[in-house]
Amino acid sequence: MTPRLTAAFWVAAYRKRLDLHGIPCFVTRHGDDTSGSVLVKLNTLDGLASVHQRSFDLMTGDRAWIVLAEGPEAECDAACARQVGFDPDLWVLEVEDRAGRHMLDAEGLG
Repeated sequence: MTPRLTAAFWVAAYRKRLDLHGIPCFVTRHGDDTSGSVLVKLNTLDGLASVHQRSFDLMTGDRAWIVLAEGPEAECDAACARQVGFDPDLWVLEVEDRAGRHMLDAEGLG
């Protein structure tokens, strides 16, 4: 079993990686430092956005980022708010990139 990083450590590392590529990332909701889950909202600055969450494949045990919601930014904000209602430990990050880069599929972001 692979040791799991704390949420705060993962968020700090992710934000640093984005910063190295000149991609702004803001913590819009600070969740539990140790065990909180993370949502990443990608804002393409054209009124559209997408929300990504980490998911488990129960058959393989693999973890992957999936799209929870996409479309108008207001709808994505509402999806984030609903998830916070279910999980008070949840982190919400907002990435702003016109090119749509979120770096979630980059190697090393396990």
